Amino acid sequence: MTTLPTTPAETVADRRAEPLSARLHLWAITVDHKRLGIMYVLSGLVFFLVGGLEASAMRAQLARPGNDLVSPEVFNQLFTMHGTTMVFLVGMPVLLGMGNYLIPLMIGARDMAFPRLNAFGFWLFLFGGLLLYYSYIGAQGLYGTSAAPDVGWFAYAPLTDRTFSRGNSTDYWILGIMVSGFGSIATGANLVATILCMRCRGMTLMRMPLMAWMMLVVGVLVLTALGPLTAAQVMLLFDRNLGAHFFDPQEGGSAILWQHFFWFFGHPEVYILILPAFGFVSEIVPTFSRKVIFGYPLMVAATVGIGFISLSVWAHHMFAVGLGPVLDAFFSAMTFMIAVPTGIKIFNWIGTMWGGRIRFASPMLFATGFVAMFVIGGLTGIMLAMVPFDWQVSDSYFVVGHFHYVLFGGTIFAIFGALHYWYPKAVGRMLNETIAKWSFWLLFAGFNLTFFPMHISGLLGMPRRIYTFQPDRGLELWNLLSTAGVPLQAAGVLLIVWNLLRSHRKGAIAGNDPWDAWTLEWATTSPPPEHNFDEPPTVGSRRPLWDLKHPEDPDGRYE
Repeated sequence: MTTLPTTPAETVADRRAEPLSARLHLWAITVDHKRLGIMYVLSGLVFFLVGGLEASAMRAQLARPGNDLVSPEVFNQLFTMHGTTMVFLVGMPVLLGMGNYLIPLMIGARDMAFPRLNAFGFWLFLFGGLLLYYSYIGAQGLYGTSAAPDVGWFAYAPLTDRTFSRGNSTDYWILGIMVSGFGSIATGANLVATILCMRCRGMTLMRMPLMAWMMLVVGVLVLTALGPLTAAQVMLLFDRNLGAHFFDPQEGGSAILWQHFFWFFGHPEVYILILPAFGFVSEIVPTFSRKVIFGYPLMVAATVGIGFISLSVWAHHMFAVGLGPVLDAFFSAMTFMIAVPTGIKIFNWIGTMWGGRIRFASPMLFATGFVAMFVIGGLTGIMLAMVPFDWQVSDSYFVVGHFHYVLFGGTIFAIFGALHYWYPKAVGRMLNETIAKWSFWLLFAGFNLTFFPMHISGLLGMPRRIYTFQPDRGLELWNLLSTAGVPLQAAGVLLIVWNLLRSHRKGAIAGNDPWDAWTLEWATTSPPPEHNFDEPPTVGSRRPLWDLKHPEDPDGRYE
């Protein structure tokens, strides 16, 4: 039996009637999971714009051979800050912020398990990000060298040694990411506790929305993977400032040890970034296909399988360092293995869409774009799992194209789909569909124009991490095409930002459930009140809102 109490909420007009100073004060001191989730997302989007500008400058530099738009030193700084920003300050906070906002609503809870810890995690993330960017003005130190970190987002030893990285820029990188990581650990622990302990009556684990399953596994991965990275960062601080030699081969340390620590975090990080995207798509596709999700138990099993296997795959990033045939074979096999549960999800989404009455509203466009781009990224990942092939293209632009198809074409497309899907719930107003569809097609075209040619330039021998290239090597056309796609992507992103801002005041009133969906967040008002529900709801299936609206359709098929 499903019972969902109605919930009166203050109107948007009531909230806007408050003085601006009072509203800002409430946001600054809030422990409400919804406000914190919105601040996570907004902060991540600001960092996304900054990281996009850094990437645009790099692509402009590589538009033609022998270009001198930026110096090699500035290019290395842009490269480091772009990668660090997109992974640590965009992907993780936006995805954890979306989970922060949605999970209590989806499981019928009034807040996260630890509201104050939740707020502490957000402010740690924001302070860590600002600390990293403060390096632009505060990292020259006694040496008077260039400011921003320039060691790559992976900070390989010995590039981080004082001999190569003078000044304090690398220390800012270490401390900024460490502090931000503490915030992510706090949020991960909070998500696990909330999902396991605060579900409403009747919501067993196998009745949870798939989004909740994805965030549960993500929380476990955050707690598992960020600890080793933090330990490695502490060791690196000791190396740089206290005379330790953990990563100094000349003093008995090992540069490869840093790679093991970093990639033990770095590969689960891929799934920390992609599993929430899987969750978004798993909620969007059924709604706009007018069908229940196909193979729910298999989706759950695949999610848990990905969580386990992702902890055994890290050294496939290290095939070129000389691990030996036994380890190469093991990590190659594990890389092939993780493709199995990932592929199951692709077939589940296709099975859900197959035979459905698909409506290509903007969230569905971004979701299907995600599926297409992620499949391409996954297939090139399988190619890189073959050790001899990886030896040939390691550190080439083929790898750059691959991981952008996974993390941009995958994660970012899913994030934009989720923003278009849940924006009416958070704000109470609809986004403009015409602007949304223009932004999707611009972004889709620009993304493929930028990143698909990178596979070809990589096969032709274009190395990563170089600030220019020589003419007459067959690379001019492919680099020019990659740069030509940037303005299209920028236009698409700016349209999304404009749509978010414009619709906040001028969008059509959304109502409680504009998409005719079935999960609990659509049962409360838009936007939800601070306490979410007057009484915790009781659910009797995986589709409580659908059961309530359509008792004549117990199978949950939108016929």
